[in-house]
Amino acid sequence: MKSFHHFVQAGGEKPGFAGSLRLWRAIFACQGEAAAPGRQGKKPWLRRFRDAFLPVVLLAVCLLGLGGAAQAQVVPSADRGGLTLSAGGTLSAYHLGYGEQKLLGPAIFVEADGRQHIGVEGEARWLKFHWKAGQNGPAADERATTYLIGPRYSMYYGRFQPYLKGLAGAGHFNFPYNLGRDNCLVIALGGGFDYRLTRRIRWRAVDFEYQSWPQFHYGQMSSYGASTGLRIKIF
Repeated sequence: MKSFHHFVQAGGEKPGFAGSLRLWRAIFACQGEAAAPGRQGKKPWLRRFRDAFLPVVLLAVCLLGLGGAAQAQVVPSADRGGLTLSAGGTLSAYHLGYGEQKLLGPAIFVEADGRQHIGVEGEARWLKFHWKAGQNGPAADERATTYLIGPRYSMYYGRFQPYLKGLAGAGHFNFPYNLGRDNCLVIALGGGFDYRLTRRIRWRAVDFEYQSWPQFHYGQMSSYGASTGLRIKIF
């Protein structure tokens, strides 16, 4: 088990691709950061998405497109499809194992699907709002942020689209009283179903997810929760 002496002083992150490489190195090393007095180093959500999440999603979309093109060479023309890209947002309610906390927060996701039920999903989630109104002050500073990506298998039954997914990526945990932060690998399994409202809009009725933080500072931590929101087809 690590001690807080292993934590490194928080510093500024380089934007773009260089910042992404620094983030992923921190994930697999499970680095922690000491909380800088009077400064939390918060960044706008759009910059966080760009630095850590967007490069991975773009790579996954490219790989899926190449896989679809290769598959189209060996299947009948009637089964050929292109790439379907969708994006959306949800509200999430999660239970975190550390401190048995219950948190709420927004999430965004991007999905790339082919015609053979196989696709790729990437998601970013910010759990920062406590369920209990009385949890104010320093103890309420416990927060969890995840950037995950992985394969997804979908099925189609009329307007319903159930799916299963397996994701992995970065987890950022802010300890109570702002004692420090952990950057760790997170592995998640989940599933749910969408309901088609229009040709382009689907209601993400429910999305369940179980997360494992195997390199968490105080030993493996698990979290689980559910989300609901909307999904919009881009093309």
